Amino acid sequence: MRKILVIGSGPIIIGQAAEFDYAGTQACKSLREEGYEVVLINSNPATIMTDLETADRVYIEPLTPEFCERVIARERPDGLLPTLGGQTGLNLASQLAQLGILEKYNVKLLGTPLEAIQKAEDRELFRSLMRELREPVPESWIVESEADLQAILDVVPYPCIVRPAYTLGGTGGGVATTRDELWEIGRKGLKLSMRSQLMIERSLLGWKEVEYEVMRDRLGNVITICNMENLDPMGVHTGDSIVVAPSQTLSDVEYHLLRTASLRIIDALGIQGGCNVQLAVNPDSFDYYVIEVNPRVSRSSALASKATGYPIARVSAKIAIGHTLDEIENSVTKTTKACFEPALDYCVVKIPRWPFDKFASGDRGLSTQMKATGEVMAIDRTFEAALLKAIRGLEVKQRDLRHDGMSALADDDLKTAVRQPTDERLWALAEALRRGWTVAEVRRLSRVDLWFLEKIEAMVRMEQALVQAGAGATENLLEEALRMGYSPTAILDLTQGGEAVSGKLATFEGMFAYKMVDTCAAEFESATPYFYATVAGSSDFVQPKTPAN
Repeated sequence: MRKILVIGSGPIIIGQAAEFDYAGTQACKSLREEGYEVVLINSNPATIMTDLETADRVYIEPLTPEFCERVIARERPDGLLPTLGGQTGLNLASQLAQLGILEKYNVKLLGTPLEAIQKAEDRELFRSLMRELREPVPESWIVESEADLQAILDVVPYPCIVRPAYTLGGTGGGVATTRDELWEIGRKGLKLSMRSQLMIERSLLGWKEVEYEVMRDRLGNVITICNMENLDPMGVHTGDSIVVAPSQTLSDVEYHLLRTASLRIIDALGIQGGCNVQLAVNPDSFDYYVIEVNPRVSRSSALASKATGYPIARVSAKIAIGHTLDEIENSVTKTTKACFEPALDYCVVKIPRWPFDKFASGDRGLSTQMKATGEVMAIDRTFEAALLKAIRGLEVKQRDLRHDGMSALADDDLKTAVRQPTDERLWALAEALRRGWTVAEVRRLSRVDLWFLEKIEAMVRMEQALVQAGAGATENLLEEALRMGYSPTAILDLTQGGEAVSGKLATFEGMFAYKMVDTCAAEFESATPYFYATVAGSSDFVQPKTPAN
């Protein structure tokens, strides 16, 4: 092969942010490093990947089989890489294969085979494979027509989850609590699914949701990049959930149980490149269910890539052209290979960014269909510090766990805000704990894990201690608040301490430091790490290399 066609992800819309632009750009650079001529087709001129420097040829055209065939006929690529353009690229590649266009022009599908894509995306095939592997999946019903849907309206247990096949961001899906809701959501999902196929699934609302980002090459070498845990329980799309990496509430037994299951699944599918496995975990036992597999680089891949420093899209592109993990250099360390699993010695928190400030009358409720248009990611030594840093990065009115709207709610309204997932539920949880509600009561209403609620409660207690101390806040209290993640600005605002507190805070300037993200937790020397700010006392430094004489 000498020329490869890369399919982009199309327009940035609600439910699909810029994660795939990041992945596609990495892939193009990775392929050009190997000496290939890269042709890119993408309908969105506002992306980085459509910059003329990213690929040798750039086509800004509609992502349809008709236009893609025109590009193929003109450029005559030897291979097609579809797994870096999100669901759009995956669906388009499937259509090109089914229409015989790839065979007509002798274009090889690179990376994950079409059969593996179909097994992961087709709900019936995926369910059958999981049963062959004896991996647990929720009780479900496959629907491919309105007649099928009508037949199960009085059969399925409510609430139930509607999951369309071949869609992105949960498009067309949702939670149905009545037969009328199931009929409405199901009919819409059938229209939006490329295959007109739905899976109606027994509800697991309230279970923990965990993802494993994994990588496999053509020889069957598999590694875990990282695992991620949603603060929000099942019932909220992972793109709309607050996500923590690595997982914080899983026991060692649970972690390895789910890791082993994830690696078995992608090996059985024959994935070549990066993908992620989504699982539901019973918070009160070791029971789990496999929810789905994305046989492509996903939005979680972009998060995992930045959280660990492991360039998932870059490595996936090299695997697609035949390299194996032990052959690919880790571009961060420059001293290890891509087969080394990343190690995290810090905590990462992702909070989605929703457009409700622009659509004030929009429904703020969150469900299995994604509504976020972006996200922020923060790294720090502890969950509390990373969470507060992420809140500050959202560029919203709230800068910590205080929220004027929540403090004004009556108790009954606050119960509703805690129970129902919205973009502001984090502040509702904090307000409930601020009013003295027990952690157990808040957990019963929200189903958020006790560990997270106890951490939020500790942050609220710190906030109250600072307010009570005022200008008389001691240096010990201020140091504890800084280590927890409260910024000097927030501390001044909480204490209303003016120059007295400002002067004390100035004595802690030497505590602020920069720690390294190098994919290997300093086990190996790293050539191109990056850094995050924290309150740690000492910074990590990269020693400059002495030039050879």
